[in-house]
Amino acid sequence: QVLLVESGGGLVQAGGSLRLSCSYSGRTSYNNLLMAWFRQAPGQEREFLVAIGRVTGNTNYADSVRGRFIISKDNTKDTMFLQMNSLKPEDTAVYYCAASDRSTQIWYGGEPDYWGQGTQVTVSS
Repeated sequence: QVLLVESGGGLVQAGGSLRLSCSYSGRTSYNNLLMAWFRQAPGQEREFLVAIGRVTGNTNYADSVRGRFIISKDNTKDTMFLQMNSLKPEDTAVYYCAASDRSTQIWYGGEPDYWGQGTQVTVSS
């Protein structure tokens, strides 16, 4: 079991930036962990944003956020980040971090093995 805890959400004006953090715990080794960010806006389906390999650092971005959002990680702190720039009102959503160590489908937005509790991001116009 991997426990994921997000932080860093809040209210920001359009054009502004936020950085989300996701701390993970529960294992002594995470060598095969793939991590990702998703979001879900009210009344909409969950949307895959980006995935990263904990060991390789390889990334896969959805077209909707490529160039504005940046995923990163700090393996020494067992933490993943999502830097969100040039935010728009349509970025308003609950943002979830997710991880998988039993399958690779998360890489393309498939169902993760583990979810965080989510953090609200609200972008005002």
